Amino acid sequence: MLPIFIAFAAIGLINLCYYLGFFRFAFSTPEVTSEKDSLPVSVIICAKNEAENLRNFLPLILSQDHPDFEVVVINDASGDETLEVIEEFQQKDARVRVVNVKNNEAFWANKKYALTLGIKKAKNPYLLFTDADCRPESDRWLTNMSSQFTAQKSIVLGYGGYFVENRSLLNKLIRFETLFTAIQYFSYANWGLPYMGVGRNLAYTSDEFYKQNGFASHLHVRSGDDDLFVNQAATSANTALCLSPQGITRSIPKKDLRSWIGQKRRHVSVAGHYKKRHRFLLGLFYTTQLLFWILFFVLIFSSFWQLALGLLAIRFVVQGMVFYNSGKKFGETDIFWLFPFLELFLIWVQLGIFIANLIAKPTHWK
Repeated sequence: MLPIFIAFAAIGLINLCYYLGFFRFAFSTPEVTSEKDSLPVSVIICAKNEAENLRNFLPLILSQDHPDFEVVVINDASGDETLEVIEEFQQKDARVRVVNVKNNEAFWANKKYALTLGIKKAKNPYLLFTDADCRPESDRWLTNMSSQFTAQKSIVLGYGGYFVENRSLLNKLIRFETLFTAIQYFSYANWGLPYMGVGRNLAYTSDEFYKQNGFASHLHVRSGDDDLFVNQAATSANTALCLSPQGITRSIPKKDLRSWIGQKRRHVSVAGHYKKRHRFLLGLFYTTQLLFWILFFVLIFSSFWQLALGLLAIRFVVQGMVFYNSGKKFGETDIFWLFPFLELFLIWVQLGIFIANLIAKPTHWK
C-alpha cells in the first residue's frame, strides 16, 4: 500500500496547489464603479423560441441605469411569437433594434451566424451579451460590466448564475457547477491565462470581434460562441473581470437531470477545441480530482487510513475557504455547506459526460 499512498499524496499535492492558486481570485475585491464610466453599449440578445422570457426579462434590461445603450434582439428563426414580442417592445422603446434571422441552408441552426448578424446591426462599439432568460442582478449591471473596458481591455468576463430553488438538490448541483467553473475561469484570467467566458454575461468590443475575424475559426463548431471566442481572443493584456455583485446575471436553470446533462455535454464537447495549454491544465486538474477520490477510498480500508483522512481534512479546509469566499462574491453561500458531496457527485457526472461524448456527439443550439 505504500506506493499507493505515495501516489495519493503526490496527486493530492498537485490538486491542492490548484486550490491554493484559486485564493487570489477568491479573496480579491471588486473595483468601485464610477459614474464617469458611461460608455455607449449595445446589449445583444439572441432569442430562439423565447417569447415568454423576453416578456419577463427584457423590461429589466431596458430599465438599466445607464445613459447610452441600445438592445439588439435577434430572432433566430423562432417557431413561436418571439418576433412579434420583439417588435412590440420596439414600438414602445426606440432603443430596441430587431434582427430577424431566417434559416439558412449553409448555417442551419447556427447561433454564431445569428450573433454575427446582430453584431453587425449594433451601432455602439462596446458589446454586452446575455441570454433571453437572463435577469440582471441590479439596474447597475450594464454600468458595472462596461466600466471594466479600458484602452487596453477589450474583453470583460462576468458571472452568469442561476435562480435559486431552495428545495431542489439538482438546482444546488447546477449552481455549484456554475460557481466551480467561474472560480476556474476567473482564476485562470488572474493568472494571465484567460480561457473562457459565459454568454449569459460577457462583453467585448466590436473592434476585437472584427480583429479576430469573428467566429470564422470555429464556425464549424455548433456551440462555443462564448467560450471559443474568448479562448481564441483573450490574453492577459486585453481581458478584464467584473467582480461586482451588481454586475451579475441570473437565468433559469434546467428542471431535470437529463436536460442539464445534455446541456453540459454540449459545453464539454466544445472544451476539446481550447488551446493546448488550457486543455492540459484543465485536464490535469480534473484528473487529480478523480484520482484523489479513487485512491482515498482504496486507502481508507488500509493501514494508511489516518494519513489519508488527514490529507482529506487539509484539502477540505483549503477548498472550503475558496468556495465560501467565492460564493460570497456571487451570492451562492447557501451551497457552501454541501460542497464535499456536490464536488464528489459532480466529478462522477463529468466522467459520465466525457464517456457519453466519446460514444455519441451531443446535439446543439435548440
